[in-house]
Amino acid sequence: MSSIPLAGRSALLLLALCGFWGCAPAIGAAASTPAGQAAIERAVQRGLARAGLAPAPVETAGPELGPAGARMVAGPMLADVTHRGAAVWVLADGPAEVRVVATPASAGAADVVEGSTVADASGTATVRLAGLEPGTTYRYEVSVDGAPVGTPSRLRTQPLWQWRTDPPAFTAALGSCYYDNDPDYDRPGTPYGGSPAIFGQIAALNPDLMLWLGDNTYLREVDWWDPTGIESRFQHSRSEPALGPLLANTAHYATWDDHDFGPNDADRSYVLKGASYDTFTRYWPAASRGLPSVPGVFTQFQWADVDFFMLDDRWHRAPNDAPAREQTVLGAEQRQWLLDALTASRAPFKVIAVGGQFLNPVPVFETFAAVAPAERKAVLDEIAARRIEGVVFLSGDRHHTELLKLDRPGAYPIYEFTSSPLTAGGSTAALQPDSPERDNPLRVPGTLVAGPRNFGTLTVSGPRTDRTMTMRTYDADGALLWEHAVRARDLQAPGRE
Repeated sequence: MSSIPLAGRSALLLLALCGFWGCAPAIGAAASTPAGQAAIERAVQRGLARAGLAPAPVETAGPELGPAGARMVAGPMLADVTHRGAAVWVLADGPAEVRVVATPASAGAADVVEGSTVADASGTATVRLAGLEPGTTYRYEVSVDGAPVGTPSRLRTQPLWQWRTDPPAFTAALGSCYYDNDPDYDRPGTPYGGSPAIFGQIAALNPDLMLWLGDNTYLREVDWWDPTGIESRFQHSRSEPALGPLLANTAHYATWDDHDFGPNDADRSYVLKGASYDTFTRYWPAASRGLPSVPGVFTQFQWADVDFFMLDDRWHRAPNDAPAREQTVLGAEQRQWLLDALTASRAPFKVIAVGGQFLNPVPVFETFAAVAPAERKAVLDEIAARRIEGVVFLSGDRHHTELLKLDRPGAYPIYEFTSSPLTAGGSTAALQPDSPERDNPLRVPGTLVAGPRNFGTLTVSGPRTDRTMTMRTYDADGALLWEHAVRARDLQAPGRE
């Protein structure tokens, strides 16, 4: 192959590799530069060598592999952990082969599992590990273009408890509104973002998973109208070093809100929402997003015996000032999917995560009561009519934290845990004497955190027939601010035996 020009040789190598592994990276953009061509060629040459179709390439020692080499810019991040699989996300500084090797922490507990892919033109790569064993802890290591990067990290697959034992206890961390300062493009004055050290406090609790409830980055004015600006902002936020331990050792699941979708209060009319979707889904791997005929970032996953429903409150959203007949946040198709999925679920807790507050009855800012009151009522009416049990809402957005409880005549109470902000500025508006939310009738006393940055956790524990969810809020230094426990049996339809 030495007589074939570089670009042509890369293409042939790539076609050969894809014939063996079915990869489909964004080759066109990557191959448009000599560095990209060389990176692709190196990655594919290694794949052919492993298949016995070509000699192994000569590597350069150390983290750099020559002028065309690529290194890890951010990650690794763990996502989509199941009984027998996991996703590992990495951001490299260019097209490169990304490889992950997962070794059981206990010798002989399971086989070593490997996976690899080629990072796309932006450098993002998600390696899917298949064939892991349930309930097993692995030590995984990442290499980029053959060079080890980062430090070994830990993943634990979900245990296969069904028909065998009680479901395991687990803890999910949660939060919203992550603002990372970027002085060149921020508003003048006092920085809006706080210390990223809060992510170290979350990691110190060793949660099994983390739920990102929207505004997981803040697109700025310079980003809104350019796909490369959206990409750059996601990259800037994800590259924060303080995120490293949390990203690498905890499984991450996310939905968006306005600031990681587009401009403030953005809706379905945002013309670059396709670019936002592309970037979001590359930075937040998931087993699925939306439905075949219904776009959006909404999805569902299960952890132990709990079902999580991550909603999309932007793609189908009508403008906040739309006529009453058009008002919607979810859109008819997503709303129907949610109700059907809730009806089909047999989980003791059905956790619905959405960017904006759902239960809050005060029509302020972007609560459902303010922008889609009829949709709020329709969903609650259907939950009651279908006798759907165990519903708990999670939300972000508000720059304050609180626990709301909606008592329903003849039905169990529904809770909503709002957790905000992680590093963005906190709001004290709810504390002001003239605030309509000062005495929110649904607020559980002692749960309002207005001003301090904070994060939350959900811990689900207990035997299969008597599960308990304990909700907690911690400040940015890791101090416990409040906790509230709810039993699954108290979220059942009346008259159930």
